[in-house]
Amino acid sequence: MAIVHVNSWKTTYKGIVSDEYLSTLKYEEREKLWMKALSSPNFVWVAEVDHQVVGFISGGKERTKEYGYDGELYAIYILKQHQKCGIGKKLVQAFSKEMKEIGNFKSILVWVLSKNPSVQFYQSFKPVKVATAQIDIGKEKHQEIAFGWPNINSLIEG
Repeated sequence: MAIVHVNSWKTTYKGIVSDEYLSTLKYEEREKLWMKALSSPNFVWVAEVDHQVVGFISGGKERTKEYGYDGELYAIYILKQHQKCGIGKKLVQAFSKEMKEIGNFKSILVWVLSKNPSVQFYQSFKPVKVATAQIDIGKEKHQEIAFGWPNINSLIEG
């Protein structure tokens, strides 16, 4: 998962986030982050192709409690060579179904960098635009968009 996380950042955000920042991303640091995340009450799904992890999705409780959504999709990353093959949609549907059935979540929110080339992927699920915010990544400021699905069933049905 750490390899997918770092490699996806480096391909997805190249030209958006500074090369200086992207060069600081280390597998070992992300591995520690994932060991901690996997021991917490988050929901995580992993996609494999030929017994190799090629993507993942994770989420849990909405962290800010500001927008009226109870669940949040924290991250979805798929290696570039496996994007646009339907893996992302399957991950979103499986993740959302588990969030609803096991976690009793009714709505989902996700924060996405506005310049993320995958914005259209999220928009394909017909979200509502909830908010925008500025965040710091390294020494740079970036704009994020919060997309929301007030009814989690719209994500399950895709």
